[in-house]
Amino acid sequence: MARKIHKLRKVPNSYLWNNSTCGLFGDGVLRVLTRSTFAAIRYFVSCTSKEDSYELNKMLTQCDGSIRSINKMHAKIIIGGYEQNVFVGSKLIAIYSGLGQLYMKDARKVFDRLSERDVFLWNMMIQTYANSDMSPEALDVYKKMREQDMLLDKYTFTFVLKASGITKDEKTGCVLHGHVIKCGFYFNLFVGNALVAFYAKCEMIEPCMKVFDEMPQRDLVTWNTAISSCANNDRIAKALDLFRTLLHEQSLSLPDHATLVSILPACAQAAEIQLGFWIHCYTIKTGLNKDAMVGSGMIAMYANSGHLDYARQVFDEMPERNIMVWNAMMRGYGMHGNVEETLNLFSNFLKDGFTPDGIVFLCLLSTCSHVGLIAKGREIFKQMEDYNVERGQEHYACMVDLFGRAGLVMEAVELIKSMPMGPGKSVYGALLGACRMHNYIELGEVVAEKLFLLDPMSGGRYVTLAKLYGGVGRLKEAAAVRKMMVKSNIKKPFGYSSVKVDSVVHTFGAEDENHVRRIEIFDTLVGLDKVMTEEN
Repeated sequence: MARKIHKLRKVPNSYLWNNSTCGLFGDGVLRVLTRSTFAAIRYFVSCTSKEDSYELNKMLTQCDGSIRSINKMHAKIIIGGYEQNVFVGSKLIAIYSGLGQLYMKDARKVFDRLSERDVFLWNMMIQTYANSDMSPEALDVYKKMREQDMLLDKYTFTFVLKASGITKDEKTGCVLHGHVIKCGFYFNLFVGNALVAFYAKCEMIEPCMKVFDEMPQRDLVTWNTAISSCANNDRIAKALDLFRTLLHEQSLSLPDHATLVSILPACAQAAEIQLGFWIHCYTIKTGLNKDAMVGSGMIAMYANSGHLDYARQVFDEMPERNIMVWNAMMRGYGMHGNVEETLNLFSNFLKDGFTPDGIVFLCLLSTCSHVGLIAKGREIFKQMEDYNVERGQEHYACMVDLFGRAGLVMEAVELIKSMPMGPGKSVYGALLGACRMHNYIELGEVVAEKLFLLDPMSGGRYVTLAKLYGGVGRLKEAAAVRKMMVKSNIKKPFGYSSVKVDSVVHTFGAEDENHVRRIEIFDTLVGLDKVMTEEN
């Protein structure tokens, strides 16, 4: 006997159960509107008239979070005539977006069907898209918002700048910067912070610092973002200056976890030991020394400054060590050629139940490369298979460098041929260095040609080839390579060293004659050269 199809009673919006009303429901809702749920829907309709938007919001909050129960509640909202209620709609949007990218289309359907949408709802959609790594959709909502002449507020720009920063969309971000100024929010603290963060993510340090300098009011978030952007983009001196200025800002609270995590890498790179001592004391006083990220930063800072004993003390006093802390300590020992301690740490690392990742293996391979442990390097490289760690370009580059330093150039070539992916510039760069070290002219020429295609603006590649030619007396070819650099306006970044004397940092490069005390410096170098000659 054919099943009887029940017709629903008339509801507040006069919707009857028939094919034409199915389109009112979202795709997810339709999945639960089967005959088995007719009884539940009839019950929902019978009690809807007794419930207002507050009760529906409360019921949505108490929902168990499963998509099935959410869809049932959504169906009840539509049938009950609350689909246009902005409070219920905003709650539904929040619930759907909280389930992840897969259900953002359901959140968007709720938003699109609302006939009245205030700035809060528009901002909510931009924010949820940005938080779900769907930046193009967030920017699209912002575009529609402007097309409909919606009144924008500070939160609109905060959310949409975040979306632009995620995709590093420089052009759109600069346009947004203009909108911010036009709408009168340039001097707003939250919008200013969003602009600083946007330019920092796009690695546009000059405009980032310009916005920072022009902000009439700054909070700790502003300072942390600026310090982090400078430290992450090789503006180490600027990052350190900002941190010192922050310490003298009486109106701000003291540095927090984010501040220290940002500034410690800069201290490590600059070997700023005095500031590092202050930070260490500060972390002990505030209890932040127990944090793994802060601890690993201090270990790196002490190791880079040559104070391995202090680095080990920080490591030993850490109550809980994660893989980041272990790796920082192993890298510190490896940097100073202390292979025995590095390998002992790795053994203890495994005994403590940790599983090594690609970064740990990179640290170990780099250590073996610098001290020439060929057999151990091969063993560690093989261990990566045992732990199912994928070998990347950096791991192969370390092995090529290891073989190259030992004169096993052809073995390095065979390793490159066995790579499952195409060799990158780091791998070929290591091979070119080996060719120069052992005068493999023909191979070096082939490798250099590949590097000129992969890394055309790197002056170091050209200089290495020129030195390779010069080392075997082919001076005309060496000169031709250097002329090619000049013609193409390719420059090699100059290496430099620095030393702090009486609280003043002196920076100098090879054959640098610009220092004010250059006569004394060169006289001292000549004297040292004589001493070394006599000793030999």
